[in-house]
Amino acid sequence: QDSNMKCVLVAILFSIAICLAAPAGPEAEIVSLASEVSSDGYNYNFETSDGNKQEQHGTLKNLGPEEDALQVAGSYSYQGDDGKTYLVTYTADENGYQPQGEHLPHL
Repeated sequence: QDSNMKCVLVAILFSIAICLAAPAGPEAEIVSLASEVSSDGYNYNFETSDGNKQEQHGTLKNLGPEEDALQVAGSYSYQGDDGKTYLVTYTADENGYQPQGEHLPHL
């Protein structure tokens, strides 16, 4: 259980780091924030005053004896320099990171 919780916390910290690494623009404030961590997963969401939004949830999936994988799904949206709002939805699991968005190339 401790190693599972460490995986969950690493995933959360990684997601927060991605958000903090975003290009600097005018200062935005967090207008809503919610998060919950349990022994088998987590979820969080937030919105900033500039309209950026992110939500994510993750659960542990049992792949076999003593082998668990973190399954993550979520989305984020932001306003681009062109004034358009971009939305990315994604999953990340034992098969890798799989983003989808109308502005992303389809492989």
